[in-house]
Amino acid sequence: MIGFIGAGSIGGAVITGLIKNGFDADQITVKGGRSNRAQLLEDQLGFKIVKKVKQLEDAEVIFIAVGANALDSVLSELKEIAADKLIVAFTGSASISVLKQGLGEVKVAHAIPNTPVKVGAGFTGITYSSDFTAADKKKVASIMGYTGQIVEVPEDQLGILGTVAGCSPAFLDVFIEALSDAGVKHGLNRQLAYEAAIGMAIGAGKLAKQSELNVSALKDEVTSPGGSTIKGVAALEENGFRNAVIKAVDAAEE
Repeated sequence: MIGFIGAGSIGGAVITGLIKNGFDADQITVKGGRSNRAQLLEDQLGFKIVKKVKQLEDAEVIFIAVGANALDSVLSELKEIAADKLIVAFTGSASISVLKQGLGEVKVAHAIPNTPVKVGAGFTGITYSSDFTAADKKKVASIMGYTGQIVEVPEDQLGILGTVAGCSPAFLDVFIEALSDAGVKHGLNRQLAYEAAIGMAIGAGKLAKQSELNVSALKDEVTSPGGSTIKGVAALEENGFRNAVIKAVDAAEE
């Protein structure tokens, strides 16, 4: 059995991704917060809800998905049952040292998923404490694998990886919306414009992942001399597209 503390935006997305992609809902127990989000999810997905952290004592792996302001109190409660468990925290401020300080000599990991975990297409960066064994890592990866890709990184890279993978879905949403607006401006109906932009994003991402070429070479494949695509790329450069993206990541990191 696995447990969750919190079922908000990230916790709920991970739980949904797990169950929608084949993880047994009967093996998930959730300790929700003060809102009714956990209850609403339970009605849809069928996992078990409990009222107290100590009721997660049978879980082998516990995922913490609460805000930074609630982390200390959660760790205080969790410490009573955490000794033989694997603890994975999704909270941004939950560094390995913070988790160890709050829980003692417990195996802990800090992970940053992005929202596409909800549809099994997520990207999660994770850092494990030094006492995690290869078998422990395999257990966590086998669970998170239902939600998409999971990559182990040093803790000093976890923040920027989380920004690049975690904030960028919102950046891409803005880009999709802008593409749709442009399509409508030139005569497409709104629904078709959205479908075209979203379909492009899915297809281009899949091609970039599966191709042996890097993204620069893939761009070159569709920018024929004097063609419409290279003119569009030039317009992006003229208007500072690359710099805007870099500045967006800089701002998110701050």
